[in-house]
Amino acid sequence: MRPLIRTARCCLLRARVRAMATLPMAPPPAAAAISSSSTRPLFSSSRPNRILLARFFPAAPAAAGARGLRTAAAAAAIEVGGVKIARDDVVKEDDPTNNVPDTIFSKIGLQLHRRDSHPLGILKNTIYDYFDKNFAGQFDKFDDLCPLVSVKQNFDDVLVPADHVSRSYNDTYYVDSQTVLRCHTSAHQAEFLRDGHTHFLVTGDVYRRDSIDSTHYPVFHQMEGFRVFSPDDWSDSGMDGTAYAAADLKKTLEGLARHLFGAVEMRWVDTYFPFTNPSFELEIYFQDDWLEVLGCGVTEQEILKKNGRTDHVAWAFGLGLERLAMVLFDIPDIRLFWSNDKRFTSQFSEGKLGVKFKPFSKFPPCYKDMSFWINDAFTENNLCEVVRGIAGDLVEEVKLIDNFTNKKGMTSHCYRIAYRSMERSLTDEEINNLQLNVREAVQNKLNVELR
Repeated sequence: MRPLIRTARCCLLRARVRAMATLPMAPPPAAAAISSSSTRPLFSSSRPNRILLARFFPAAPAAAGARGLRTAAAAAAIEVGGVKIARDDVVKEDDPTNNVPDTIFSKIGLQLHRRDSHPLGILKNTIYDYFDKNFAGQFDKFDDLCPLVSVKQNFDDVLVPADHVSRSYNDTYYVDSQTVLRCHTSAHQAEFLRDGHTHFLVTGDVYRRDSIDSTHYPVFHQMEGFRVFSPDDWSDSGMDGTAYAAADLKKTLEGLARHLFGAVEMRWVDTYFPFTNPSFELEIYFQDDWLEVLGCGVTEQEILKKNGRTDHVAWAFGLGLERLAMVLFDIPDIRLFWSNDKRFTSQFSEGKLGVKFKPFSKFPPCYKDMSFWINDAFTENNLCEVVRGIAGDLVEEVKLIDNFTNKKGMTSHCYRIAYRSMERSLTDEEINNLQLNVREAVQNKLNVELR
């Protein structure tokens, strides 16, 4: 059994989340004020407009599959690491700051990364093997942490600016104004530092409102690695602490990349994250293209000082398990990770990294176009939430194919929606009903004028 966080710690975490939720903090910006751009990489303060939030986020009429998930979700509480979470703890229909739909609640507790024969579990364990082999007994491992965290944990503790787009209701799932479903595993970083951990790996499901296509899904899985150095570690190296940590970080992650992908060409790209400086992305040349593997950097001193590590330095990295697993296992669509179809699950075995997925479904997609005049509050993420709330995982892609502005200054968007099941053929009647419900929900919830 892989080392897991103890039940007592989970209970403590839940208590801390609730306590932090009472702290006076500025609420995130209203959805209407935010760009529709996504903040998938790891890394305004006005009161939310209650009318807009109520318009965007009420529960949508459910397709048969989504309705079944809602019924099951309401029937019993979910337990994550000893913490019981009921639907009403997450989907608060009477709270205007809540934007978590039943389709998202239904994913909490599934923990694909803890299934040893699942591609994500296989990848996680392979990374564990690398750290166990090269840093025997040094890294503490946590993969059973409650995904409900405070705004402070998710943003403030890792120095995300107050006006950063990731804080918006457009990008993040808010349980209430002070509690979110974590956007990244970095949300647990500060707590572990305060608890005295100096080497740790944190793996978990993370949640972000996002576009709909074959590589994006509102729930995915991350692993964060963190290592702290004391002055004694670099005193004889001839380097300062930052340079020493950066060199160790690159050496460690280049070794991890070789462990996963073999003898591949690599390159480092300078980038920006709020919580590291300097910051880097590691890319490898794989299958005739450059692939971004992870983001990382030397931890900002402010984070260390606030959590009892003055005069220390540290590095951190974060990687998306789905991104790497899709490449290593040749999995073409991110929705497949959530499939219980034996034609998918039977193809993978514990400890066997890189077994190439053999497609079992060649059902064609069905395309439906929808045009409407948008308003100032419209964002593509809100549109995707509405479509996903109706069609669930039967929607494969939502893509903007045309837009124009007329002489009156009104802007029209045309979106092409692709419907396709990864497991069965959809009937014309089923698709037409989905599209009819989508059109009605988009008009009513987003307050747009259909064309």
